[in-house]
Amino acid sequence: LDNTLLPLDSDYEWGQFLCKIGAVDAQAHAARNAVFYAQYQNGTLDPIEYLEFAFGTLARFPRSQLDTWHAQFMHEVIQPAIQPAALALVNQHQEQGDLIAIITATNRFVTGPIAEAFGVTHLIAAEPEISDGGEITGRLVGTPPFGVGKVVNTKLWLESMQLSLQDFNQSFFYSDSQNDIPLLSVVTHPIATNPNALLAAHAQQYGWPTLN
Repeated sequence: LDNTLLPLDSDYEWGQFLCKIGAVDAQAHAARNAVFYAQYQNGTLDPIEYLEFAFGTLARFPRSQLDTWHAQFMHEVIQPAIQPAALALVNQHQEQGDLIAIITATNRFVTGPIAEAFGVTHLIAAEPEISDGGEITGRLVGTPPFGVGKVVNTKLWLESMQLSLQDFNQSFFYSDSQNDIPLLSVVTHPIATNPNALLAAHAQQYGWPTLN
């Protein structure tokens, strides 16, 4: 999703948005957000540490307030960034009758409405624990879909439908980051999409196509 279908990182931008509207201490939050984003880019991110930070921030606010803010975030940040080429790529797979999922290390609260904007039903994302009253508790559920965790979560998702990757003649995965090499390596068609330097070098070495 991030820097692949979108020309931005939705997780990072959500943090910046919270700073902009004054929901969090702008200086402290932006500094922490920037550190985690740099770690993600260079492949050293501890996903559990980051998600505890992200979910802890969400847990400070009522869900109704979060949803109101997210609608504003979609209108001001995400919708203007959705490019026709990205929608066309998703539409191409839809017209072929492919089974489509967005898999992202970003959490479901941030990415659920984005997946809907792309018309994608299946979303595999970092899962926040939700209380009986519908509030975000601040805790993580399951394995973060980051690095090899994307392979784990993709297999679990397919197994929930009594399927596996081997049931498909072709499987495609689009990613911009070297963090996703584990999942790129198990599909039949890995496609380096807007790749960073590390993934671009890996794609060239292994003859993977590049899409910009």
